[in-house]
Amino acid sequence: MIYHRTVPDARFLDLPARQAKPRTTGLTHVLDPGTGPAAAADILGAGAAHIDIWKVGWGTAYVDRSLDAKLALLAEHSVTACLGGTLLEIAWAQGKARDCLAWAAAAGFGQVEVSRGTVDMTLQQKRELIGLAARDFVVLSEVGSKAPGEQLAARHWPAEAVSDLDAGAALVVTEGRQSGTVGTFDAAGRVRPDVVEAVVSAVGFERVVFEAPRTAQQAWFVRRFGPQVNLGNVGLADVLSVETLRLGLRSDTAVVARQEGATGSEPA
Repeated sequence: MIYHRTVPDARFLDLPARQAKPRTTGLTHVLDPGTGPAAAADILGAGAAHIDIWKVGWGTAYVDRSLDAKLALLAEHSVTACLGGTLLEIAWAQGKARDCLAWAAAAGFGQVEVSRGTVDMTLQQKRELIGLAARDFVVLSEVGSKAPGEQLAARHWPAEAVSDLDAGAALVVTEGRQSGTVGTFDAAGRVRPDVVEAVVSAVGFERVVFEAPRTAQQAWFVRRFGPQVNLGNVGLADVLSVETLRLGLRSDTAVVARQEGATGSEPA
């Protein structure tokens, strides 16, 4: 016979305060590459309290026959489903943006990403697409190129971020891709601080979701902006790891926890 013991909630450390869901800052935005409902259920069982936005990446939502079951699971766990921007871009290029948005609403998505990293789209056309999507969805607008080595990002991204928010986007997503080697990062995966600071100066870090798929990148943002920074493109297997970074429960960000607790030793 197997006996199961209930583990009590751990509450004996002094850690940074975290908003309860639904949060407005400190968002964790995960990237789903096509996970099935059973795997999604496992992830949500352990980490739903730490996941705010679940982006169904690329065009996987269009071909996933179990999408309805997965979206039902997300709703049950109070995790918002977001349609990835690539599918909407392709639909827009074919003159089917309205059809795509109607389908996404009927499927149960609460958010959509509007990007222009895959097809040729002007800033004005992007503004119009954001306005259209914002009628029925919370819009996340992505800025930046998916190609490596983008030039003058620190000069151009702030204006695009401001324009997107003015057009109706709720949050701006800085491009990093699943690889973490473009846009906000150089080819080696190092953060480009000039790009980050330029966008934050324009719109404030609370309005930005920084795509940061790698642990070192996530730690950099937590050290720079604190536990309430919004992190995106987090891998599904990394949800609990990211929460420990926010709380200072890893050496990469332990200074965050040390600032909360008193120093010294316990009595013998």
